Amino acid sequence: MACPLLRQCSKWNANCSSLFETLWYSNGRSVSFSTSSLGRTSWSSGPGNEGQPSALRRRTGPNTFNFTTSLARHKPRLLDPSLKSFFCINSAHTDVKVQDPFTIAQKDLTNLYDDIRKELFVTKELKALCHYYFDGKGKAIRPMIVVLMARALNSHSNRSGELLPGQRAVAMITEMIHTASLVHDDVIDGSNKRRGKGTINELWGEKKAILAGDFILSVASITMARIGNNTVVKVFSQVIEDLVRGEFMQLGSKENENERFKHYLEKTFKKTASLIANSCKAVCVLVSSDPKVHEIAYQYGKNVGIAFQLVDDVLDFTSGANHLGKPSAADLKLGLATGPVLFACQQFPELHSMIMRRFSSKGDVDRAWQYVFQSDGVEQTKNLAQHYCQEAIRQISMLRPSAERDALIRLTEMVLTRDK
Repeated sequence: MACPLLRQCSKWNANCSSLFETLWYSNGRSVSFSTSSLGRTSWSSGPGNEGQPSALRRRTGPNTFNFTTSLARHKPRLLDPSLKSFFCINSAHTDVKVQDPFTIAQKDLTNLYDDIRKELFVTKELKALCHYYFDGKGKAIRPMIVVLMARALNSHSNRSGELLPGQRAVAMITEMIHTASLVHDDVIDGSNKRRGKGTINELWGEKKAILAGDFILSVASITMARIGNNTVVKVFSQVIEDLVRGEFMQLGSKENENERFKHYLEKTFKKTASLIANSCKAVCVLVSSDPKVHEIAYQYGKNVGIAFQLVDDVLDFTSGANHLGKPSAADLKLGLATGPVLFACQQFPELHSMIMRRFSSKGDVDRAWQYVFQSDGVEQTKNLAQHYCQEAIRQISMLRPSAERDALIRLTEMVLTRDK
């Protein structure tokens, strides 16, 4: 019998609307949802509840998930025509369509990697290791979100949309922490490929890879201190703690299905979403003293971050190794049960024993792979990611209209429809 948490997720997926049921845009007003169900969905970031909508823990009313339209299955592009009408903003606000988020952030990101490499100026060998992933060929999704959030918050606070020096430093720190975590993850996982090329541990060895990751973190800490804001330091300290705790959580599993799914979502928050959420909060505290605005920035980053990882977990099953730039089915081979597997376990209880032994027996990976595709685990994980994006949109829509705010809304679509 399916656990309560997974049953609730299934109800979401059974009655799921597309990204919005109704979006309205009137003079001087922000994008809003007309559905009472979304308005009643509250989200908690308290200890033990990271990454979980409170609706997963309790029902707030008989119509909490009473969405009127059903999700079109496996559509490769926009999930709802209403998105298209939104992205072509009313002429009362602007004469052009909402720009691609990367286009808007491009000016601020152009020299980002050059500046990071300058910060990492060290001896020749360590320099080669540290510069290896800062070649400008990554997705740069995290610094892009930080830059767009900073500009949106500046506009919201009646300032110039231009970045403050401290905000740009936060974008650099975000990418440095992320990259250091990748270096360490590859050592822990024994990975030999990342972004379509050999990993640092494969090319230079594990010891040097660990030291390189440590050094990148130390330079990020120095850059952080230069900003001169104690709150920013505290925020990023939380990120590093979450990364470590998340890695430890990934090493374990839970016997109880309900606890297992909560464990998965909390681990997803700590390993992926915490960095994005707290980076958004960091650029906010540099321009606003309003705790409510801090929470908007944090919640947007948290929900987009969780959705991003859920889609990543789907792509591990649906994209080829050449497209991903890393081996497919990597999570199963590492003994990890992600969203598609946990949902599939509802329909195929045989997965339970495989999950508990971390797919270590001969044939486990292949059989688990087949069970996932015979189930609707992939689709349910996509739908769950969609709900996190809905909440991200609801949060960011509380800010005053600006090109950057609208780009952050557009970004949620890109997160859901990306293929690598």
